[in-house]
Amino acid sequence: MRVLTYGRGQVTIDGAPVYLDNLKPMKVFPAYMYRMLVEHLERSGEPFRDEAAQFLDAGKLSTSFKLRDYQEAALSSWDMGSSRGVVVLPTGAGKTILAVKAIEKLNVSTIILVPTIVLVEQWRSVLQQAFNTEIGAIGGGNMEILPITVSTYDSASLRSRKLGNLFQFIIFDEVHHLTAPSYRRIAQRYLAPYRLGLTATMPKEEAYLEVIFGLVGEKNYQLDVDDLAGKHLAEYAVKTVKLPLTGYEKAEYDKQFEIYRKFLRTRGIKIRSPRDYMSLVKRTGRDPEARRAITARTQAMDIAYTSDSKIAYLKSLLRANPDEKTIIFTRQNKLVYRLSRDLLIPAITHRTPREERNEILRMFHSGGYKRVLTSRVLDEGVDVPDASIAVIISGSGSNRQFVQRLGRILRPGPGKQAVLFELVSAGTAETYISDRRKRS
Repeated sequence: MRVLTYGRGQVTIDGAPVYLDNLKPMKVFPAYMYRMLVEHLERSGEPFRDEAAQFLDAGKLSTSFKLRDYQEAALSSWDMGSSRGVVVLPTGAGKTILAVKAIEKLNVSTIILVPTIVLVEQWRSVLQQAFNTEIGAIGGGNMEILPITVSTYDSASLRSRKLGNLFQFIIFDEVHHLTAPSYRRIAQRYLAPYRLGLTATMPKEEAYLEVIFGLVGEKNYQLDVDDLAGKHLAEYAVKTVKLPLTGYEKAEYDKQFEIYRKFLRTRGIKIRSPRDYMSLVKRTGRDPEARRAITARTQAMDIAYTSDSKIAYLKSLLRANPDEKTIIFTRQNKLVYRLSRDLLIPAITHRTPREERNEILRMFHSGGYKRVLTSRVLDEGVDVPDASIAVIISGSGSNRQFVQRLGRILRPGPGKQAVLFELVSAGTAETYISDRRKRS
């Protein structure tokens, strides 16, 4: 009888090598191929003993949570994909509830991976409410392993060799994070025959898609914001407001940006993608002129991101909408703190202590606060109370970030019309960044 064992993120089978999935004959397989190996042995009728899987017992899982029609369709599509694959739904469409029902359906030990400690807390709260049971947590000082456990990607990666044979089901929240090499180890070293990836937007790069589809499964289901707006999400509008720089700002912007452009021209460098730009940034470590060019560009863009016209427009917008709950996003923490001080608006950044952040969001939910300022910590996953206006003072060229920020104001309400204001400095490179982030 053949025997399967697990160790150091791999599955080993004793005896003769096995031909699997058009690979060369092997006796040691990456853990993510466990399901394929077991199915191969079952089809062949060859007797084997599975000592690799030490899956925790989930007991009987049941929840009263109900799904909307599109969530039912997504769950069904994932189920028909052999309970492996990726579901793409916009922010606010209930991906967490979909995952809860997937856990209930499989009724097996499950680990949920999330990017941040904030999301560990959030998922844990929802799961405890759904199943009325204790939920494990790994990360941020926690190391409590239970049949249903929530972990940060970082912690799951560091402990992949120890945890990899305990869970039958693995859920990748914000699955695009899996493209990072250190996080791929999680998907490679965990046996988990059942896999679900959740995201609002998929990467566009073919290489990244191959990683996700190869380790999690194909895309099972997708809906975009416009598919749900007006029924399950609020009606919305995006207003791009192009604002001029002042005379001094324009002169200084042109001066600094020309230093950057001149460097590119004299070196024959073309910036066609974020990857090209990152290559230039890496060059600064050995090339002082490249470092000067990048510094000049940064100074120019700081002027564009924080122009006086933007601040004046924001103030007038807030005066015109005193009763609308508003989230204000910026690219830089320093602008968050400056505006928070000048406008007396509470701010949330990565430096904000958990208790303070929770209190700000609680007051925002209750209406005690009408405005909140943030940089990027509310972009991804965090459950933000209902708001009707979002203002992007500055942001990256990422379509994913744009969709996530839009999603923060799409919680439906009677007669609600959500509006996202995007403030852009006219005549600067920020106009190209604006165009790029709105391309789906």
